[in-house]
Amino acid sequence: MYEAAVAHFQATGERSLLDVALKNADLIDQVFGPGKNMGVPGHQEIEIGLVKLYRTTGEIKYLDLAKFFVDQRGNGEGHNLVDGEYAGKYQQDHLPLAQQDEAVGHSVRAGYFYSGATDVAALTGETAYDEALDKIWEDIIHQKIYLTGGIGAEPKHEGFGPDYELPNATAYTETCAAIALMLWNHRMFLKSGNVKYMDVFERTLYNGFLSGVSFEGNTFFYPNPLETDGVGKFNQGVCGRSAWFDCSCCPVNVVRILPSLPGYMYATKGNEVYVNLYISNTTEILLKNKTLQLSQKTDYPWDGKVEIDVLNNEPIDATIKLRVPGWARNEVMDGDLYRYMDKENPAIQLSVNGESKNVSVEDGYITLQNQSWKQNDKIVIAFEMPIRKVISHELVAANIGKMALERGPWSTVLKKSTTPKVC
Repeated sequence: MYEAAVAHFQATGERSLLDVALKNADLIDQVFGPGKNMGVPGHQEIEIGLVKLYRTTGEIKYLDLAKFFVDQRGNGEGHNLVDGEYAGKYQQDHLPLAQQDEAVGHSVRAGYFYSGATDVAALTGETAYDEALDKIWEDIIHQKIYLTGGIGAEPKHEGFGPDYELPNATAYTETCAAIALMLWNHRMFLKSGNVKYMDVFERTLYNGFLSGVSFEGNTFFYPNPLETDGVGKFNQGVCGRSAWFDCSCCPVNVVRILPSLPGYMYATKGNEVYVNLYISNTTEILLKNKTLQLSQKTDYPWDGKVEIDVLNNEPIDATIKLRVPGWARNEVMDGDLYRYMDKENPAIQLSVNGESKNVSVEDGYITLQNQSWKQNDKIVIAFEMPIRKVISHELVAANIGKMALERGPWSTVLKKSTTPKVC
């Protein structure tokens, strides 16, 4: 509700829903906090919403409350007691965040928790979480993530399993977990500027998330296993996509993420503009009281060609940084959980106003250094999209003798034998 209220206010300028959210948040603030009820939410989501309320209103109490909930998890008496014990690893309530070093428990709860904690760290300057968040991220990406960007291998608790335990047919990989991972990686990128986080975001967007909704947009996956026999009712009692679920979190999560995608395409730092996702769009980016207007035209990920046109009437000085996706840099993801069988980087072509440019990739970006951009300037970048073979770490027992095929950011997992079945 808090996030919806902020989105509604930003889109319309109307305060009707925002005032309801603030009234509710004020009540939560009266009840919970130091010296009051020391409980924490059983499903971590409020932290993200409180941060958005803070950023919208400037009221520090909402940020303070978000930080309280992050700090109190695994670190206090009087909350989430079940038979006299804390909720434990299932709700990431076993240790204070600063002492955690691996991803455990329910994967959706975890992804939202890490997202909220990253927000709090970025806005407060808190550094106590940094090492823990880095270790947890590496634990996931190096040992506990599917090639699709899906997380949460265990159906029993909808969460993380042991290292390298990534079964394909029983993978839970909830759509909401993919979304939570995207939210967290975007925040980690904004905090650090490291391209590896947007690589995970893109991989998850086109695979672990996108599989959760049909082309028609009216049927959904709750879990997203990588393999099916065409018989087992893996999707909350259905073999195939379903129009709805008793717990409707995944369909409505898809509905909120798709229209929010424009907010993930670009980022800024000073006069630098990061182009992180290649999706047809027109945008206005404020830089030092001037507006850079850009238009993207592309069929990505079907095709690797992207045209970026400058639309602003007045010249504006800016550095434009074009993200080179991990798959185009010969990196499936950070770490050695997955690797390409061939070692040749896909070709990249770049031109500015029709003039070919040498392609130099540094820290995952092609940087077009500070220059004056004006109307009718055009940048064209084209990524070769060969079909590539991907294999996983030898400790992933479920993938021994198997490989996957990729083209651009899209992956297809192959069994080593028989004709595939579909639901």
